[in-house]
Amino acid sequence: MHKRHFLKTAAALAATVAFGAAQAQTALKFQLDWRFEGPAALFLQSAAKGYYKAAGLDVTIDAGNGSGGTVTRVASGTYDMGFADMAALMEFHANNPDAPNKPVAVMMVYNNTPAAVLALKKSGITKVSDLTGKKLGAPVFDAGRKAFPIFQKANNVGNVAWTAMDPPLRETMLVRGDIDAITGFSFTSLLNLEARGAKPADVVVFPYAEHGVKLYGNAIIASPKLIKENPAAIKAFLAAFAKGAKEVMANPAASIETVKARDGIINVALETRRLQMAIDAVVASPDARKEGFGQAVPARLALMASQVSDAFGTKTRIDPNAVWNPSMLPPAADLNILPPAKK
Repeated sequence: MHKRHFLKTAAALAATVAFGAAQAQTALKFQLDWRFEGPAALFLQSAAKGYYKAAGLDVTIDAGNGSGGTVTRVASGTYDMGFADMAALMEFHANNPDAPNKPVAVMMVYNNTPAAVLALKKSGITKVSDLTGKKLGAPVFDAGRKAFPIFQKANNVGNVAWTAMDPPLRETMLVRGDIDAITGFSFTSLLNLEARGAKPADVVVFPYAEHGVKLYGNAIIASPKLIKENPAAIKAFLAAFAKGAKEVMANPAASIETVKARDGIINVALETRRLQMAIDAVVASPDARKEGFGQAVPARLALMASQVSDAFGTKTRIDPNAVWNPSMLPPAADLNILPPAKK
């Protein structure tokens, strides 16, 4: 009888400990900016390796349908955190000054905007100045299209005509010759053009970051409610994310398996290329190496806020201090995750 009582007590104690451990896991809902493509590995690696769980977090990662949607869903409380374009976040702040729950960027991931202008050489566009008078195409919400006035001003490009379309038609219309050039994320549109029969040698790419436009790209964002109520959870998330992202950058090919696990029909070779292109162009860029992964330089952020206010025609001016909070970033040593520079 004593033995049975002991076993019952031990079982109850074990159940209590297990329940306590489960209770200790903080649930976080996280939304990406786009579908489960190559760059999503940066976030999925830490989930697959159990780094979020080891940090006391129960993280759910969902695909997105554009940065604007991610910002809105974090603002509404549907998601606790997300991955979104800094310009889209700034625009939301400036156009919704009275919104009670405006998301805040807590870690920079794409130190440079991936936005670029892409054209086919057959259009006669071989240099930026050739864009003057041409017909450009992109969805109305495309980050590159919205920021084009900044690119235009920096490169003295004259007037252009715009055609709007749904995202799947953008590269198709360029290949068909319906438009002369498009704006889009370089590592997305270039591979989409190849998939539609364009040869890489026939495509001209003008990355904004290499043509005088030093906008920040995508950042990890969090709701002010979470920042106020549980900053430790954000801190834990960022540290776990950095650990996984370091592994992804060291071995992109292996980490693509985490993306395939979420979307079984992806083209592994294509998404591996997309991930490597994203790492080279915007994550481990020269600017990121100079400023440090995860960081945002106040002067550059302030200039971007002013440029986005002008280019996007926002209702109010953007306050750079309201959109950025680096207080939960891991220590510098834990942010030293960029791969060695390519020679």
